[in-house]
Amino acid sequence: METLTRTCEVLDRFVTRIGKIAAWAGVAIVLVTVFDVVSRRFLVLGSTKLQELEWHLHTILFAFCLGYAYIANAHVRIDLVRDRLSNRAKWWLEVAGLLLFLIPYCIVIVYFGADYVWRSFELDESSASATGLPHRWIIKSAIPLGFAVLLLAGIAVLLRKIVELFGPEHLRARLMGEEEAEDAHLNPPIAKDR
Repeated sequence: METLTRTCEVLDRFVTRIGKIAAWAGVAIVLVTVFDVVSRRFLVLGSTKLQELEWHLHTILFAFCLGYAYIANAHVRIDLVRDRLSNRAKWWLEVAGLLLFLIPYCIVIVYFGADYVWRSFELDESSASATGLPHRWIIKSAIPLGFAVLLLAGIAVLLRKIVELFGPEHLRARLMGEEEAEDAHLNPPIAKDR
């Protein structure tokens, strides 16, 4: 269990670092958009390259922050049923979701996304607009790379849930956030009758 815990922590740190770096794309989006709007409005210099750069930056922001949002538990959940469950049931539900949906989906996207990027690279695909950005394979590579980061995040959360379900108390406390640990102590798992 110690190895699972250390692996989870390493993956957490890696995905978090990628997400925090990619989050700076949000600042770049604002700057590029403001410059594009001001230059179009006051200098009459509309640029297809700037507009395409905006959606490229959106892609980077979205693709590389997905994993970080999952690690930070900041993603959208449907809490209608989940809120009524015990912590142990929530952990099992998370494991099932990871094994049945998130991990297989990420593997499929990475596999087919890599082929998608390779074909774009071979064709030296560029923008459909004559004045657009070249080398479209660069931004297309954000799809499989972003989902690879999400896959690593999913593996980290899976390892965390395995430790929370089966690991000793000190390892569970090490992996849980303070708020989650307090909640777990308020709602301890129901002991099984033997």
